[in-house]
Amino acid sequence: WPGSGGTRGGAAMDLFGDLRRMNKRQLYYQVLNFAMIVSSALMIWKGLIVVTGSESPIVVVLSGSMEPAFHRGDLLFLTNFHDDPIRAGEIVVFKVEGRDIPIVHRVIKVHEKGNGNIKFLTKGDNNEVDDRGLYKEGQNWLEKKDVVGRARGFLPYVGMVTIIMNDYPKFKYALLAVMGAYVLLKRES
Repeated sequence: WPGSGGTRGGAAMDLFGDLRRMNKRQLYYQVLNFAMIVSSALMIWKGLIVVTGSESPIVVVLSGSMEPAFHRGDLLFLTNFHDDPIRAGEIVVFKVEGRDIPIVHRVIKVHEKGNGNIKFLTKGDNNEVDDRGLYKEGQNWLEKKDVVGRARGFLPYVGMVTIIMNDYPKFKYALLAVMGAYVLLKRES
């Protein structure tokens, strides 16, 4: 095997050799560096939640129900400002009681009552029927409390990494291991 010292386990031995040669101070520094990266990512996520008003400001489209508007793997950016009225034609992400995964569909009908309450009906652009079959039993309309956010922008296919990691858990763990090893073993220049 080229570059592995002539053995199959050469790459793994090089990795463990690097870890053994690293003094405790370097190891602590790298672990702290890794912790800073993770905490920075969490702070950015929490900041996005505050700025967008959405509990989940970025979501991945998991099915083809919104094609051609959005495809499986598209990354959506959401906002959820409660003052903005919900209108027909708008694309919303909503959660239904009894389902863990939010759904991305278009609002097709809106009922506004005199007291300010709004109820609305959704449908996937690529679906034949509206979403009443997806709502909890006996529910015919969604309310503002069911909305996670409204689509404000998207990046095509960027979320495919998330779909691959969910479909192939071994790939996810391998990717996390490689990223962790890189951060821990990265040398200061």
